[in-house]
Amino acid sequence: MTTLRYRAENLREFAFNLLSIKGLQTGMATTVAEVLLEGDLLGHTTHGLQLLGPYLKELEAGTMTAKGEPVVLKDHGMSLLWDGNYLPGPWLVTRAIDTGLERLNSYPIVTVSIKQSHHIACLAAYLERVAEQGFLIILTTSDPTLGAKVSPFGSPAPVYSPNPIAAGWPIKNSLVMFDTSMSTTSVGLSQRLSRQKKRLPGKWVLDADGCPTDDPSVIFQEPSGSILPLGGQELGYKGFALGLLVEALTSGMCGFGRKDKPGRWGATVFLMMVNPTALGGQERFIQETSWIAKACLDAEPLDHKKPVRLPGQAALEKKRKYLATGVELESGILPSLENWSSKLGISMPKSIPTR
Repeated sequence: MTTLRYRAENLREFAFNLLSIKGLQTGMATTVAEVLLEGDLLGHTTHGLQLLGPYLKELEAGTMTAKGEPVVLKDHGMSLLWDGNYLPGPWLVTRAIDTGLERLNSYPIVTVSIKQSHHIACLAAYLERVAEQGFLIILTTSDPTLGAKVSPFGSPAPVYSPNPIAAGWPIKNSLVMFDTSMSTTSVGLSQRLSRQKKRLPGKWVLDADGCPTDDPSVIFQEPSGSILPLGGQELGYKGFALGLLVEALTSGMCGFGRKDKPGRWGATVFLMMVNPTALGGQERFIQETSWIAKACLDAEPLDHKKPVRLPGQAALEKKRKYLATGVELESGILPSLENWSSKLGISMPKSIPTR
């Protein structure tokens, strides 16, 4: 069976050209294209180039701001609050990380909160370059508008968004990183499977009557079903608690969110970066994180064909493979962009057939 792969640079150029033609400022288009591609390189296929079409639609409608700067509402040196003015989320988060990295020279911890950001794509896409420099990063986001699909534990009513938490930190010669929603599944995966008339791997959602089901289409019907919090029917109180924590860190710290009922797709964002050198020390930090990582890797596996692996290990290996041999995209992504390609006069990327 032939698998179609694409050179990463060709996919990046394709995304950049489409975004630029729709009016996105050059530097922003470069960053958004890179972040979307990084999502696919790491295997987060619902939050990579699958988002390019929706982002182009937002640019066309004027609901994603194509030019400008975030407004600095508060600056305490080690903590900042920005109004993102619905500028592209990937660009805003990248800009926040750049600012934080500069300030870690002066402060042990730097936080950046962003209200009225546009959607920020795959959280895992931002982690590697921070962890590689020896810092710890925690990034989380909530969607106060379109993302009310997750029910609180004990109710079938959709109230809040999947609320992912992502983090990354260095260990000796590598890093640990993860990007996990505080819900059993994401809205993006549910949308994809619903379009394909496929089922979820388990009964991760509730229909409007509160009955568990593996049919993702119930959360897009009227009356709407909901996504269970992480942990499902048995342990969902844990995911519910963590989901509320994300609400506090994002919308709470920004002072803007669901209570304000914003009328456009967007996000509230909380970013924290920590410099271990200023606390217990960089060398001791690496010793500790490496010790526990090795202890986990050395633990006797239940199945010797499936040894323990660290969070992010598979994603980083996939990225190395894709950069060397070409990116394997989820089958529906490029077909969904053919209309934009034709409309804007940008050639579709050519595949590299492999067996």
